[in-house]
Amino acid sequence: MDGNGHDPLIQIRNVSRRYVRGVDDVHALENVSLAIRGGNFVAFMGPSGSGKSTLLNLVSGIDRPTTGEVVVAGDLLNDLTEDELAHWRSRHVGLIFQFFNLMPVLTAHDNVALPLLLTDLDKRERLRRAETALRIVGLGERLDHYPRTLSGGEQQRVAIARAIVTDPDLIVADEPTGDLDRTSAEEVLKLMRLLHTKFNKTIVMVTHDPHAAECAQLVRKLDKGQLAGEERPGTGN
Repeated sequence: MDGNGHDPLIQIRNVSRRYVRGVDDVHALENVSLAIRGGNFVAFMGPSGSGKSTLLNLVSGIDRPTTGEVVVAGDLLNDLTEDELAHWRSRHVGLIFQFFNLMPVLTAHDNVALPLLLTDLDKRERLRRAETALRIVGLGERLDHYPRTLSGGEQQRVAIARAIVTDPDLIVADEPTGDLDRTSAEEVLKLMRLLHTKFNKTIVMVTHDPHAAECAQLVRKLDKGQLAGEERPGTGN
């Protein structure tokens, strides 16, 4: 897949996702089609319940469409078993969440190395790569710190290091600044811009924050499970 943007890294074809919640049939996404080229940074905005997180779960292989096809990095995710999806995610996707999801009993170094347990790398190489990832996010001096001793912004940077340690094709970020103060949020956004511009990472992010969305190249809006209106450029480079 061409990281310079000549081929779509993500192709969503006529995708709908419906849930049964009690007696209600919830249409989280309805007949959505889009393509995202490799090396792009795209932000999705919309109110709660618009389908943003459902879309992220589909492109990261966490969820499956009710109808339609999801193709990422050349693989049709519909056809993969749960075990195959787990292995696929370990090779292709780095996940960043709003609430960090760090293991409190592990150091920053060990938290970042966790995704590498699914690879054939030995322990020394796993820790070397984890240290490199932490240095990229500016936490090379915090290797042995536990999450409780780190600020919110530092914990999110550890989470970003964990997301990039496998050198994934795609970084998926769900409200990455939603639980941070303004200063910490700006540090995280600066880092995400760096990952996009310097390391040519494809990033798909959902956010409620217009300032965060402006870091992206393109901004799309979702409303009631459908793409709403035209894409517009952000200010990201």
